[in-house]
Amino acid sequence: MPTHNAMKTLQESTRRKFFKQASLLGAAAITSPGIFNVVPQSEQSKDGEQFTFLFQGDSITDGNRTRDLDWNHVLGHGYVYIIAAALLYNLPEKKFHFFNRGISGNKVTDLALRWQEDTIAIKPDLVSILIGVNDTMNAVYGNPDCTVAGYENDFRALLVQTKEKLPGVELVICEPFILPVGKVKERWQDFQREISGRQEAAKRLATEFNAIYIPLQDSFNRAFEKYPPENYWLWDGIHPMPNGHELIAREWVRLVGKKLKFINS
Repeated sequence: MPTHNAMKTLQESTRRKFFKQASLLGAAAITSPGIFNVVPQSEQSKDGEQFTFLFQGDSITDGNRTRDLDWNHVLGHGYVYIIAAALLYNLPEKKFHFFNRGISGNKVTDLALRWQEDTIAIKPDLVSILIGVNDTMNAVYGNPDCTVAGYENDFRALLVQTKEKLPGVELVICEPFILPVGKVKERWQDFQREISGRQEAAKRLATEFNAIYIPLQDSFNRAFEKYPPENYWLWDGIHPMPNGHELIAREWVRLVGKKLKFINS
């Protein structure tokens, strides 16, 4: 008969093994009802059953998500969580799968370095990308490698790779955004100039690749005009407050729902 200490050691060993396996699987996924399932596109039904949504980007997408198996935090605390919560609640019969692979601080070149592992290997049915504010910020503060042309060319290369390896994938491109708050306000003209070029590039790429485009700058501008306290929507001019994440989520569901009718059914 194992002693109490021996049983405790065994339980802890089993627990560590479980979390290690979860970590190897990426641990940034939540699915309903399966866990960490990657369902081949050929097995999807036309009404969206078993559909896999993947969100890519920087800290706005990351939302301080955990990298271990923590169901409270695995999707982060931002718009990805809000979207997943709404769709899983309203459409449980669809058995949707959600992955968050946003990483704080990422530029489009950082996405490229991890695209195979964090996008292609997951085999999603939809890839939603929000990237550009770190490229903008680096350009404003003097990084000569961060140009609008470079952003567009590198972003295009990612989309080409995605369509080649996942020909049936649905693409969603979200417009990067800012507001005149904090450090952004101090260099507002520089930020406007740099981000507007990337916004135009993102929109061109959405047209070029027949992606669903989510325009967010005008939505934040209107919200800011309606309720203008500086830290109410984006607390530092870049990162959303909870209500800012809600704004992104509502626009995302509304516009993606026009194309994927089953998420609004």
